[in-house]
Amino acid sequence: MHVKKGDKVVVTAGKDIGKTGKVLACFPKENRVLVEGINMLTKHKKPNQQMQQAGIIHQEGPIQASNVMVYCNKCKKGVRTEVKILDDGTKARACKKCGEMFD
Repeated sequence: MHVKKGDKVVVTAGKDIGKTGKVLACFPKENRVLVEGINMLTKHKKPNQQMQQAGIIHQEGPIQASNVMVYCNKCKKGVRTEVKILDDGTKARACKKCGEMFD
């Protein structure tokens, strides 16, 4: 996947287009990501044996990974990424436009 947990991303499609948030979780098998404050769902919860509070709970739902782009602080927008091989042989993600490293 082109995004990782902890990345700041911009939503490029859907009802939350243009919003930014931090990636909370990645689900590579489903090709989905959970982004903070994006795709908010409403759940109605019943109380259970452990005295949990009942009520309406708002939580994030997963969105398609192809609908987000990594946010570049230097370019101030969502950008495509490329993989650069560093001198010590490790791989790192970088901005396609300005070359700023994300990892």
